[in-house]
Amino acid sequence: MQTEFYFEDLVPGEAVESSAHTITEADINAFADLSGDRNPLHIDAAYAATTPFGERIAHGMLVLSIATGLANSIGALASATEAFTGLEWKFRAPVKIGDTIRVRLTVFKKRTMMDYHGGLVTFKVLVLNQRDETVQKGSWTLLVRAR
Repeated sequence: MQTEFYFEDLVPGEAVESSAHTITEADINAFADLSGDRNPLHIDAAYAATTPFGERIAHGMLVLSIATGLANSIGALASATEAFTGLEWKFRAPVKIGDTIRVRLTVFKKRTMMDYHGGLVTFKVLVLNQRDETVQKGSWTLLVRAR
């Protein structure tokens, strides 16, 4: 799949993968400050050590937010996309400081919108870590304009 697409360029079954991003302590702290989600599981190492995870983990919504940025970096959410209209999402595994994530997008289905020059495109999305484990997955639906 090309990196900049329009509605007619997308073919169900085509897939593309993003570059990677390593989760840092600074990412987690900045997200906690921005979102107001200061759950000790994310920001308190002593508390997190007492949990089943044994250490701090990234906010699930931080990972999802970074995933959208990674998708944008490959053009999948760039110039022809008018709106992010919906998602169905599952949080499958923790992401820890030092984990490296990337996104795999696969075109799942398209629906032309008669009153819009383009249509809705649904992508199946996997967020994978450095061990190729799925840490998050689901679908994103975007409003994409035609050429």
